[in-house]
Amino acid sequence: MSEKSRLIGLVLLLILCHGGPARACSPAAFVVAIDVGHSLRSPGAISARGVSEFRFNRDLAAAAADALAAGGFRRRFVINADGTARSLSARTDEAARRGADLLLSIHHDSVQPRYLSKWTPDGVTRAYSDRFRGFSLFVSAKNRQAERSRRFAELLGRSLTARGLTPTLHHAEPIAGEHRPLLDARLGLYRFDDLVVLKGAAMPAVLLEAGVILNRDEESLLAQGAYQQRIAAAILAAVQDYCDALPPG
Repeated sequence: MSEKSRLIGLVLLLILCHGGPARACSPAAFVVAIDVGHSLRSPGAISARGVSEFRFNRDLAAAAADALAAGGFRRRFVINADGTARSLSARTDEAARRGADLLLSIHHDSVQPRYLSKWTPDGVTRAYSDRFRGFSLFVSAKNRQAERSRRFAELLGRSLTARGLTPTLHHAEPIAGEHRPLLDARLGLYRFDDLVVLKGAAMPAVLLEAGVILNRDEESLLAQGAYQQRIAAAILAAVQDYCDALPPG
């Protein structure tokens, strides 16, 4: 038997023994950190019906963690589930300490004050804006793995749109507080270089604004468990695609 034939036979034997070529990324070993944006002390935006952004973030993060576990990503973990995170850098430090291969920060969106109106649900006057709705994604060029961050963000954007969600483009408006560089309008993907939770992460990192909670109709959707599970399913599919595409080593 020639040396070439012997090597081919050995490769075939290994494939038969192991059920196929070795994967570069194993879901059982891949570590996903899910950051719950904001905190009890700093709750973020307040929705059109008076619910804190932190609560929306916490609920969606829990749904995403459950979906990832069901999909085989058992080493996923949630950062700041109790809302007591001391700082943004503490979040990225925890992700690194626990060996995260990917960091997803969960948020819900607001709008600039110029777009706010008033209404009185249940006898309480609150701010709202039905002008904008939809998700958005942010990456930082200062992240140490910026290219992989963008790759995951693109996969997540495609996964969300495939499930019927649409992006919002209001963060690209040339007004104070916005004017973010828009990398892909189809996916609602922006660059925001100085977001601490993105630029300070040692691993690829993406921030998801799941929807606009100042929009009354979208707030109602985002509060529903079934809708949260749809977003969570999109997150799982994007993580699976990202993991599958990783090169060996």
